[in-house]
Amino acid sequence: MNVEKTKLDGVMKITPLTNFEDFRGSYVEIYNEILYKNAGINCNFIQDDISTSRKNVLRGLHGDSETWKLISCLQGSFYLLVVNNDESSPEYRMWEAHTLSDVNRTQILVPPKFGNGHLVLSESAIFHYKQSTQYNRSGQFTILWDDPSWGFWWPVNNPIISMRDQGLV
Repeated sequence: MNVEKTKLDGVMKITPLTNFEDFRGSYVEIYNEILYKNAGINCNFIQDDISTSRKNVLRGLHGDSETWKLISCLQGSFYLLVVNNDESSPEYRMWEAHTLSDVNRTQILVPPKFGNGHLVLSESAIFHYKQSTQYNRSGQFTILWDDPSWGFWWPVNNPIISMRDQGLV
């Protein structure tokens, strides 16, 4: 696999090398603990989660102070925004975006104290992430997707969002 540092300290872009296609379909190895550890990724992932969404659904931005996440797209494509929410970091409030899809098979490793949100670009998408802690809603932070003080750019102006992500709950 190919592991690249991104412009944000601790965030990594990972491209699996095993991506086999033939007349039957495709095969991809999306996680191999030995390969990840050999690449210096020493997270102990204990939970996997999937969300399915339709085009123009935006989920996030969410995060917490403890959890590492390994994010990938199993079907379709989405725009992933990752932001540093660590007030003690010189990169606080810096963000970057990536497009993940079932074609490029890119994965993004997101460290604790970073938020992430995604916007579905295809007709539907399956968002998959491994995480290093059990989900704990009470320990999470939410950053509003359209808060002008952060300067986020999204490829749509009127996404479909939950009440939580509108800041209403």
